[in-house]
Amino acid sequence: MRTEVGIVGAGPAGLLLSHLLARAGIESVVLERQSRSYVENRIRAGVLEQGTADLLRETGVGQRMDREGMVHRGIEIAFRARRHRIDLAGLSGGKTVTVYGQHEVVKDLIALRLADGGGLRFEAEDVAPSGFLEDRPALEWRQEGQAHRLDCDFIAGCDGFHGICRASLPAGHARLLERVYPFAWLGILAEAPPAQEELIYARHPEGFALFSMRSPQLTRLYLQCDPDDDIANWPDRRIWDELHRRLESDGGWRLTEGPVLQKGITAMRSFVCEPMQAGRLFLAGDAAHIVPPTGAKGMNLAVADVRTLAAALVAHYREGRADRLDAYSATCLRRIWKVQRFSWWMTQLLHRFPEHDAFGRRLQEAELDYVVHSEAARRALAENYVGLPFEGVE
Repeated sequence: MRTEVGIVGAGPAGLLLSHLLARAGIESVVLERQSRSYVENRIRAGVLEQGTADLLRETGVGQRMDREGMVHRGIEIAFRARRHRIDLAGLSGGKTVTVYGQHEVVKDLIALRLADGGGLRFEAEDVAPSGFLEDRPALEWRQEGQAHRLDCDFIAGCDGFHGICRASLPAGHARLLERVYPFAWLGILAEAPPAQEELIYARHPEGFALFSMRSPQLTRLYLQCDPDDDIANWPDRRIWDELHRRLESDGGWRLTEGPVLQKGITAMRSFVCEPMQAGRLFLAGDAAHIVPPTGAKGMNLAVADVRTLAAALVAHYREGRADRLDAYSATCLRRIWKVQRFSWWMTQLLHRFPEHDAFGRRLQEAELDYVVHSEAARRALAENYVGLPFEGVE
């Protein structure tokens, strides 16, 4: 089997890359280790930057997002039992974010790729990239007991943090930069109508909490907890009691409770692989970087990667240009490090750190007080939250 671009991973990065390439007349095949059902029901983040929503809309993937997604013009930051609204739209020239689950984006992309005859191969086991340093890229895998091989011009590694593509880089080729945080997030998905329309980021003496949502019927909530904690230590009643304590203030607003459909504990880390390419292998999304979820940037950063990669591949095939492929990693990393900075800043601003003494806690509160009362600080937060401009795309 032969194609132009072999893509490993059917998450939002791999699927969107395949879709963007198809629109430019470039063939691709996507290999995914999991089943279609698993991929479509894998719950992840769901805050889309303005640029991400615009790209989905402009490329024909935004119809259901526009019907069902929830456009947010602001967020709230809570500390000292008071809530302060950040007017994202007013501070960023009218830009907004859209709450629409990552798994819903994946469903939309899969449906569109299959309708367009796109090459998707689910349950592809033991995928192995080769030949990308010798200009003979290939992907081998097993499916239903049979061995398969895909020859291609380029390989896009969109297979996540634990995927095979980054692990296939030559020894010593890449530098891995990482920061592991001394806390985790306990997240729940509850069958409960959201108690308000916008997200609340709360700093509390007992730890961070986040009020979010996935739909008009589903609320998504998070609590800071110990990274070594066991979810068995958190029965539903304890979770709700702690959420009430950390999120509610003296203003009378109350959470809406409901049956807990899902819950789990997620470790927090920042991670970057430099460079994001080797020969004809290009990494994108979580295969190349991880950000803490505080800034709502994970999927948005993956979208920025594949937008850049797709444009570079189009320039190669249409114009015979290699410069944009050569600059792919440097172009992406400029944005990645700005997003890492913002995600780290939001994380350190709102979480309880074990090493903080009274002095450190008062500094944290002073910075929060400055952010919510300074227009310049609010504007900087809004500009980053709704999404920085794309680079490397003509």
